[in-house]
Amino acid sequence: MLHHLSFAVTDIQRSAAFYDAVMAPLGYGRVWEDETFVGYGTEAGKDTFALKLRPQNAGVPGDGFHVAFAAPSREAVEAFYAAALAHGGTDNGGVGLHPEYGPDYCAAFVMDPDGYRIEAVV
Repeated sequence: MLHHLSFAVTDIQRSAAFYDAVMAPLGYGRVWEDETFVGYGTEAGKDTFALKLRPQNAGVPGDGFHVAFAAPSREAVEAFYAAALAHGGTDNGGVGLHPEYGPDYCAAFVMDPDGYRIEAVV
């Protein structure tokens, strides 16, 4: 359904370092970049998630909005969570099984350095 999604960020270097770390365990990496933009995906030149530098008007959506990234395994979910906390993210619901969403729903919930709510799920 979605072709791509982008977040407005206040510090492109800080955000790119964070997303480099959390995307790697999920199998995603930088596929395009310039001074004000970093795109992530699996194929060169074809980003599906992007960061755009907007220091004056980066507005983070409120509670109720989040983005869930597909993970290949539970180990990748755990690695995503550890990388997020090690690179400026904060816990937003823990990591592991979340039976409130289903018997096998394994996810990690964090907030990135700008305050976006993100999740890795398998």
